[in-house]
Amino acid sequence: MTRDQFIAEIYTLQEPLRRFLLGMCHGDVFNADDIAQETLLKAYLHYDTFQGRSSFSTWLFRIGYGCFCDHIGKRILDTESITERENRIPADDDSGKDYDELYHAINGLTSSEKATVLLFYIEDYSTKEIAEILGMASVTVRSHLHRARRHLKKILEQNGER
Repeated sequence: MTRDQFIAEIYTLQEPLRRFLLGMCHGDVFNADDIAQETLLKAYLHYDTFQGRSSFSTWLFRIGYGCFCDHIGKRILDTESITERENRIPADDDSGKDYDELYHAINGLTSSEKATVLLFYIEDYSTKEIAEILGMASVTVRSHLHRARRHLKKILEQNGER
């Protein structure tokens, strides 16, 4: 892959990557953008290692998911409580306001369920591609999707009763 090919691929994938990370970060635009920037930097530094065994987007999202997991590990050591960050909705960004209810419902999922839902329903990845991105078996991805749908339904029903 040449540098120009890399830039062209990144140009088309940066918004889907950011959208995925925004969902993983509970709508926290600042953390999602930080992780997206870290992902793009790592991808740029290692684009010559892309071998084409999967699609470029799968490779990039795998890096992004790894950066997200690294970021979560760092957050545990931060002094600000995780609960405070997870419940924070961006005030200055209108893009998050339309999806508050969905973000709150997604917040109730485990990280792996959340990742599978976002990749499958929002980014239109196949279960095979999701398995590659998340480093798990396809059957596990399908299991996470099934459980996540049940959990989301329950959470949204509970929110509707309030």
